[in-house]
Amino acid sequence: MKSGCVYLMANHRRGETYLGVTSNLRHRTWQHRNGVVEGHSKVKGCKLLVWYEYFDNLQDARACEYRMKKWHRAWKLRLIEERNPEWRDLYAEICA
Repeated sequence: MKSGCVYLMANHRRGETYLGVTSNLRHRTWQHRNGVVEGHSKVKGCKLLVWYEYFDNLQDARACEYRMKKWHRAWKLRLIEERNPEWRDLYAEICA
């Protein structure tokens, strides 16, 4: 069974955010950072990985993303700030 990850990218602290799901967080984050991914994240410059959560099952990750897409923006910001109050770019953390 394939694992998955839900993640949030941002362009700066409390700025634009992008919510996504992937089975390879390191590669997907690299794509966002290098402008390979077309759409909202590229247009708004969401290159900072500010939050992520791993799941043992990709389907569970997709279900979580689906639920979170319905969240109010304030809820997503609170989620980021609970774990990452400085809005640090966590890319180095997942590449270590």
